[in-house]
Amino acid sequence: MSHAWMPASPCGDGCLTEGEPTVAFPRRALRIASACGVVLVAFAASPLLMVPRVRERLVRFIFSSMLRAFGVRLVVHGGTEFRTAEAGRGALVVNNHISWLDIVAVNAIRPMRALAKREIADWPVLGALVAKGGSIFLDRERLSTLPGTMAALADALRGGSLVSVTPEGTTWCGLASGRFTTASFQAAIDGGVPVRPLALRYRLADGRETSRPAFIGPESLIDSLRRVARLRGLVLEVYVCEEIAPGRARDRRELAALAESAVHSALGTVRAPRRRRKLPQPAA
Repeated sequence: MSHAWMPASPCGDGCLTEGEPTVAFPRRALRIASACGVVLVAFAASPLLMVPRVRERLVRFIFSSMLRAFGVRLVVHGGTEFRTAEAGRGALVVNNHISWLDIVAVNAIRPMRALAKREIADWPVLGALVAKGGSIFLDRERLSTLPGTMAALADALRGGSLVSVTPEGTTWCGLASGRFTTASFQAAIDGGVPVRPLALRYRLADGRETSRPAFIGPESLIDSLRRVARLRGLVLEVYVCEEIAPGRARDRRELAALAESAVHSALGTVRAPRRRRKLPQPAA
C-alpha cells in the first residue's frame, strides 16, 4: 500500500545508459560468489562487532570487500577529517540516492548506522549487513509510525551516532534526482547535531557517467545485482561536502535545502530553488 506522501521516482528502464563495457560470464559468476562469501565472513565475524575497538575496522573491511567483490573502484574526494574523526560525535549524513551500492560505499568510507526502509532487512546479501549495522527501519507504508521513527533517529543522533539517511526517499537514475524531504532534518535539529552531505556519482573508467548501477523501477534486487556484476570498470565517486553546523538553518526546510544545494554543487548540477510557502498576512 502506498500513500501520497511516499516519495516516487519517474526513473525506469528508459533511463539506463547503453554501450557500457561488460565482463564475461565466468567473471560475473565469480563476483556474485565473492559477494556471498563476504556475507558469510560477516556472519562468522559478527561476535567481534561487539568489541568497540574492532567494530569500525571490521565493518569498513566488510563493506570495502563488497565493493571489490563487484569490481567497483571507490574514489573519495575530500573529507579527511570526516573519515578519521573519532566515534562519539553524532551527525546526520545525507546523500543523493541512486543504488543499493550507495550504503555500501558510505560504510566503506565511515561505518555508521542507517535510516533504511523496512524492506531492506529482507534483501539478500545486503539486508543482513544493514541490519547488523544497527539500522533504524522506517515503514514507509504506515504514516502513523513516522513520528516514532524520527524520535528514534533524533535519540540516536543525540547519543553520538552517525546515521546515514537518503532524504530523496527513493532511488533515482543519477542522471536525474529528487528533492530532499525534510523529516530527517528535523531529527538533526532536535538532536542538536550537524548535517554532513555526501554527493555520489557513478562513472566508467573512461570518465563517462553511467546509470547502469541504479536500482530503479519495479526490478528486483537480484536483477540489479546481476547488472552491476556485468559492468567493467565501474567507479563510484563520493564527494564529502562541508559540514552544516547546528543552528545555521532557521528550520528543517531550509536545512534540507542547504544539504541538497551542497550535493548539487559538488556534482556540478543545478536545481531550481525551493519555493517557500507564503504565510497569510495579518489583517490591517
